[in-house]
Amino acid sequence: MAVRKRNRRRRQTVRLSGILFALLFALIVSACSSAPPEQAPTSAAPAETKAAGEQYRAPGVSPTAFTGAVTEGNEQVQIDLSCTELGVIAVTGRSEKRLKFQVLTETDTYTYDLPSDGTQAVYPLQCGDGLYELRALENISETKYALLFTTEVSVVLKDEFQPFLRASSYVDYTEQSACVKKAAELAAQGSTSLDAVGAIYGYICETVSYDEEKAETVQSGYLPDPDEIMQSGTGICFDYAALAASMLRSQGIPTKMIFGYVSPDDLYHAWNMFYTDQTGWVLVEFEVKKGTWNRLDLTFAANGADSDFIGNGENYADLYCY
Repeated sequence: MAVRKRNRRRRQTVRLSGILFALLFALIVSACSSAPPEQAPTSAAPAETKAAGEQYRAPGVSPTAFTGAVTEGNEQVQIDLSCTELGVIAVTGRSEKRLKFQVLTETDTYTYDLPSDGTQAVYPLQCGDGLYELRALENISETKYALLFTTEVSVVLKDEFQPFLRASSYVDYTEQSACVKKAAELAAQGSTSLDAVGAIYGYICETVSYDEEKAETVQSGYLPDPDEIMQSGTGICFDYAALAASMLRSQGIPTKMIFGYVSPDDLYHAWNMFYTDQTGWVLVEFEVKKGTWNRLDLTFAANGADSDFIGNGENYADLYCY
């Protein structure tokens, strides 16, 4: 891994437009809302698993081993680059002001809220191999931010699935998480990855209902707690997607969490995509195609929409992937 430092500590003003998660879903529920993160909790990730598509085997879970062996930063920001081949970085920041963190490639920009109290945040490198620019920014007034630190890193992933097998700020779980233990219990009832997907899919559909009040009142910066969602049995689309991603990733199944729009009403929404080299049916709701990413929309499924609504995916427009 080659790291080329560009410490341009200058008071460059950057205007940031926050990601607004105003989610309205009139076909199934009255609203589907979420918001950009304010805090990014410490996360862990699954242990090394078998190659995607091989016969399912419960992989167990272990923390991502951020060693600090490759670190960039200054007195306010530290970026741990020791696990870039696994598709994640760890960032800590300290300031009396609000902080942002950006992950940029030639074609994509992801902007996160970075905790300013030194709490570690884990962010994915979800754009594959290539050159990434990493920026830490500090609020100076309203929506204006000044650059605190920037560096570039050339990323070569172990394989394309790595970022989607790891816990992060958006998909937060550890080996002690109740959702991970439940996922292992469900997966143990079968022998293949599709068995695990089917069992987890059925469990979430049966136990989590849509929270309309939460959708109307959720605040900017909200991040799901998969265990809390499982315990309360309610959630918004962000919660459904985060819980599904946590449970599936913990069992070695590459899973994306997607934010985007769903037609015909251009509803801002969250859903999942998972990968398998197997083919077959998950319960009776939809057929899984092998060797590709398959769409999984737990919000719709749990609240009455069948596979005809999801269809071939042409009514979905992906915007952000975590």
